[in-house]
Amino acid sequence: MLDHLVGLVKVRVVRGVNLAIRDLRSSDPYVVVRIGKQKLKTRVIKKSTNPEWNEELTLSIENPADAVRVEVFDKDTFVDDSMGNAELDIRPLVDVVKMKLQDVPDKTVVKKVVPNRQNCLAEESSIYVCEGKVKQDLVVRLKNVECGEIELQLQWVDL
Repeated sequence: MLDHLVGLVKVRVVRGVNLAIRDLRSSDPYVVVRIGKQKLKTRVIKKSTNPEWNEELTLSIENPADAVRVEVFDKDTFVDDSMGNAELDIRPLVDVVKMKLQDVPDKTVVKKVVPNRQNCLAEESSIYVCEGKVKQDLVVRLKNVECGEIELQLQWVDL
């Protein structure tokens, strides 16, 4: 199974900002991260529209062209309500990994990804090298919802 993997991506779900209200005055949000058949989720944060998860989920990557899908839900007794979603293009991150950067100073920004109609970025995203690891900080604006952003950090892990 590992022969067709190109690497792993650690997705740190940092926090949600101004998420939609799905219960009376708040929501009980959690995040689902998926690529292909893989699906991982964070814990539920009770009664918050600005939750802090700071949780790391690791996805194995077979095809970097596949988008990583991020979905936010409100935990309910019967059916969890959608609180928006976003797609992440990990190709810019993989492009930087392929450069095989050695001996660059820590926190060197190698590439910047600007928000456009094709991505869900709320602000410019930097891809940088930190302690020899390629990382990307992102703030994504959730789609299919009235408001809300998710802060994430991606980190590439070579196999």
